[in-house]
Amino acid sequence: MINKIIRFGSYVFFGALIFVALVVVASAFPIQGNIQIKVVESGSMEPTIKTGSVVIVKPSANYAIGDVITFDGNFKDAKGQRVPVSHRIVEMKVERGNPIYITKGDANEEADTKEVPQSRVIGKVYLAIPYLGYAIASARTTYGFLALIIIPAAIIIWDQGGKILGEIKKMKGNKKVEENT
Repeated sequence: MINKIIRFGSYVFFGALIFVALVVVASAFPIQGNIQIKVVESGSMEPTIKTGSVVIVKPSANYAIGDVITFDGNFKDAKGQRVPVSHRIVEMKVERGNPIYITKGDANEEADTKEVPQSRVIGKVYLAIPYLGYAIASARTTYGFLALIIIPAAIIIWDQGGKILGEIKKMKGNKKVEENT
């Protein structure tokens, strides 16, 4: 019974590791104009989207008031790339045929000071998975990536080593039985 529980736990653990690895790969190599995975790094959308969540973002033909969109923000990271922001559309207007969105984080009291032109919108948030972003953020670090590889490898080696030792003991037991007969 205990072996079944351990086996089930290892399947769940490895399944979760594979899922996190796939999400890390998908978020590391986003394809423009397609579904993207982003990690939420601030609490401006709480309680709707918690800090550390992963959001699944997909471009849409049209956006409406009330939609949560992800767009290239006003701040740049250490690499000089704009940091994406996910906020709710609270107002819309059209200037020279181009939609412009006024956004606001659910936790913020005021709307954002900068308007968001359609050209900076990455897409609409379709799904938010709480806390998965912490795993992805740590997997993007050197130590996190090593842990993502070394820990599962050590568990596999330990498990297989135990099976090999069990087989060796069986073989020795069978050999002793043959010698005694």
